[in-house]
Order: sequence, then structure tokens, then C-alpha cells
Amino acid sequence: MPNQLRSQVILSIETNAGGVAKSTTAYNLAYELGVRGYSVALLDIDPNESLTLFCGLRESSHPGTMADVYDPSFAGNYPLMTAWASKIDKIQVCKGGKELHETIRLVSKDLRGPYVLADRLSDYPLPHNFVIIDCPATLEPLPLTALAACTHVLIPIQPEYKASQSAAAMIEWYYHNCKQLRLKPAPKIMGIVPTRWKSNWGAHQSIVEELPIVCQQLGIRFFNPIRESADILNASGRGLPLGIFRPGREARADFQPIVDALIQELAEMGDR
Repeated sequence: MPNQLRSQVILSIETNAGGVAKSTTAYNLAYELGVRGYSVALLDIDPNESLTLFCGLRESSHPGTMADVYDPSFAGNYPLMTAWASKIDKIQVCKGGKELHETIRLVSKDLRGPYVLADRLSDYPLPHNFVIIDCPATLEPLPLTALAACTHVLIPIQPEYKASQSAAAMIEWYYHNCKQLRLKPAPKIMGIVPTRWKSNWGAHQSIVEELPIVCQQLGIRFFNPIRESADILNASGRGLPLGIFRPGREARADFQPIVDALIQELAEMGDR
């Protein structure tokens, strides 16, 4: 784990499946932290660059992506861009993109591959209150670098019939790799959050009733679900957070418990 600033939360959003709204969760959390006055760096380590798209930056000609941060020649010049600069100045993004396919190959061959991102954030700490890492929908190798670099982990789960098994598999992956990587202390699991929840679907309702029991058995916090919303989908397509696109929509409130928990974690780190 990097020697981050005394009060800095590095959150990795880890998942073992695609389509669970991890990027949507990442950038909406960043915006909600930003409007509360906290600075946030969003690191997109996904070659599919969904986060970059949702932040409205895919068409930007600004040079540099997260592939540069992983490159052996990196010397601390993070290629950060401010998102939604006309509305807020608290959120910066380091883009993902296809260049990360080569990064995956290099990390896989490097004996210190899983620790590359941790090394970067330790040698060249970012000044932000929060660093949020948006991982690809796979568990190796780039999500391993995020696990080794982070202080906290958030696990989004899609509310489908195998949700309990997916949650258990993610927790098993977490403990196994924390042990394999000898992470001391291991990053804290912030909790599990169901995403893309449809309250009028009986299957979704029953699964969301079951998951808190599973989480309690695992000793992990359960966050109330983030609903499926046309407003969220439309906001993502326009490269805006819900708080800018439709600030009065009730779906925006779904992110607030996680935001509150992150701020509490930051405060506790400052007290240590």
C-alpha cells in the first residue's frame, strides 16, 4: 500500500463481472464528493475507457493516459484533466484507453507487476483527498495493481440470482490476493452495493432482501441499492454526472450513503 497523504482515501472499485455500473458509480461518487468540497482524482485503468466517456473526455486531444503512469519511465507527471470544469474544479481524471492493453502485457511480465501502481502513488503521491480507481471487469492483472495500491475497496454487485455467489467469490478473491501480495494492512472493504436495481422486479427485490444477510455473515457492510434509472443512463451518455444532468432526481440520493461512509473513513484516517 502506498505511503499516501496522511488523510487520503484510495478507493478501488473491484468487480468480477461486466455491466455492474462500476464506472457510473465511480464518477457519480467523485462528483458528490466534489460538491461537498473534497478534491478527487479518478484513475481509469480500463482499456474500454467507460469512465473517460462518462466524464465527457473521450474526444479530448489531451495527451496521456493511465498507460503512461504504468510505464517504467514515469516520473510523476500525471496526465490529469479537470472534468466538468465549467461547473466544478474539484475533480480530475486520468484517462483510460486502448493503450492499457500493452500495459496489461507489461504488468504480466514484470516481477513487481502487481505493485506498479502502488509504487507510483507512493513515489509520486497525488494531492487529492480521494483517489478513485475504476477497474476493468476482470480480476487480473490490472485490478490486482489497484488492490495493492488502495486503502479501501468497494464491490458493486448486479442483483441477479447468482449475486450471493458473486459476492462470495469476490470476497474470496480479495482475501486470497491480500495474502498473496502480503498487503499489511490490507485495504478495508467499504462494503457491497447492488447496482442497476429495479424495485418493481420481484427477482431484484428478493435478491436485495437476501444480500444483507449474506453480508452480515461475511462481516461486510451492505449499502442500499443504486437503482436503474433512465436519468443516470442519459447522464452517462452525455458525459455528465447525475448531479449536473438532473440534480433534483431522487436517484441521486442512492450515492449519498457511500459518500458519507467515504468522508467518515477520511476523517478517521486523519485522526490516526
